Amino acid sequence: MDLQNARPRKISVIGHKNPDTDSVCSAIAYAHLKNVTTDREYEPRRAGEVNQETAFVLKKFGIEPPRICLDVHAEVKDIDIRQIDGVDGKMTLRSAWETMRDKDITTLPITGENNKLKGLITLKRLAMANMDSLDPHAVANASTPISNIVETLNGTLITGSNDVVIDHGKIVIAAGSPEAMETMVDPGDIVLVANRYEAQLCAIELEAACLVVCMTPNIAKTIIKIAKEHNCMVISTPYDTYAASCLINQSIPISHPMARTMITFELSTPVEEAKKIMGQVRHNYFPVVDQDGYYQGVISRRNLLNLQRKQIILVDHNEKTQCVDGYEDADILEIIDHHRIGNLETSGPVYFRNHPVGCTATIIYQMYGEYQVEIPPQIAGILCSAILSDTLIFRSPTCTSQDEYAARQLATIAGVEIDELAREMFEAGENLDGKTPGQILLQDYKIFVHGNIRFGVGQGSYVSHKNREVVKKMLPEYLEEVQQREEIDMIFYLVTNILDQSSEILYAGKDAVELLENSFHRTVEPGQPLLLGGVVSRKKQFIPALLNTLQNNA
Repeated sequence: MDLQNARPRKISVIGHKNPDTDSVCSAIAYAHLKNVTTDREYEPRRAGEVNQETAFVLKKFGIEPPRICLDVHAEVKDIDIRQIDGVDGKMTLRSAWETMRDKDITTLPITGENNKLKGLITLKRLAMANMDSLDPHAVANASTPISNIVETLNGTLITGSNDVVIDHGKIVIAAGSPEAMETMVDPGDIVLVANRYEAQLCAIELEAACLVVCMTPNIAKTIIKIAKEHNCMVISTPYDTYAASCLINQSIPISHPMARTMITFELSTPVEEAKKIMGQVRHNYFPVVDQDGYYQGVISRRNLLNLQRKQIILVDHNEKTQCVDGYEDADILEIIDHHRIGNLETSGPVYFRNHPVGCTATIIYQMYGEYQVEIPPQIAGILCSAILSDTLIFRSPTCTSQDEYAARQLATIAGVEIDELAREMFEAGENLDGKTPGQILLQDYKIFVHGNIRFGVGQGSYVSHKNREVVKKMLPEYLEEVQQREEIDMIFYLVTNILDQSSEILYAGKDAVELLENSFHRTVEPGQPLLLGGVVSRKKQFIPALLNTLQNNA
């Protein structure tokens, strides 16, 4: 019976691209909460490399970074893969036909050691091989094991070894007199004879490699003795010579006519790519292999109808531009966020929880309480770190009393001091040794869309004056390069001073200066950073001001 693919399917909990500490830590914590409170399996994932700050936090609390996930487009592994067992290349043509008939399939994968895919045998190739059955050398040309002949003829090997392979000679039907046989039989041939002593003896003396005696299980002892002396194998079969002659070429191993050049798909092959390939050829089944070439099953065009879309939960974002690639092909089950409601559309209703707090981790903390689930110290530590990071140690205008209360409760559970944890965390995060401009920007960078205008905003929070000056020298030219390469209208970067709660704005794009001046009512010297006192929040202070201006100018 064919069994369909029944691998357990995990639900991915994933944050935004260019993940920050809140995005990664909230995904880890929420996946833990869901695993405790439901019977499904949830896995935290990340949509990019972890930054230095996040890496420090995870290491401090002994948690491995989530597996990376850059794309959730449907893959072949998301299709119901039909489990057709691979067969040995020594299988006879007849056995292959019987297997296809019994399983109602037209393709058999041929596998070797450890299920490594070696080739395919199709109904078409079986038919073509049978059409070549008039060739008396077909058995030898296919290097057929003698055991295959015995199996196909439902026979018994009287003399000889099952390990012998027939690789020369032809098939001869000895229907005439011994005299006539002398002109027909050559050394090494396979001779089919009836239960006639003279014909059997003649074939042996003519140095036949194999004697197939038809319609009898009983062969004279003298014949057996002489056959052994001449190294002639003897097979008895219940079939008559006509039936045996029809069947014997069906003993050829399927490895001979099998297709060695195949169209295969890996488990990770995108479904869209598989569809295009399937549309270009007329094969019924396509084998699926893993990345090492080991056979996993077969798929057909019909299997594409049973596509199981990936299931994901989004945390710390709800903007299309911040979602992992391929999100539109996935089933979004939930969204947990604290940002403005963006332009994300889902295919159906979802659980959407959005609170006006300073950090998604605060919402996750509250949900642990609502489910009455005890928070492990490790989880408490990373949630506390996420809140301190997103609220800039409670200095950000996005910070609420709920954030501060959650962070202090979590610090108690984790057994850490807030001030010490924040200092260590920010020092680790702002370390610029060996960093490229791209690494600095992408540590916390998002793209936003308003109408037909796309702009990017990055932010770095620094305690050290020296590091702020280094960033101000490294980034301006790189921002121009990114703006042109990504074909966005404008790009901004906030060099944020945590201690005095201000930001210097770096920018690129022909309309960037005008947008900054209109948004913050300041004069901007082209090429010089704009200092904004009291502005430390991209989400609550910077982005809304830009969007307001764009809206008014629309």
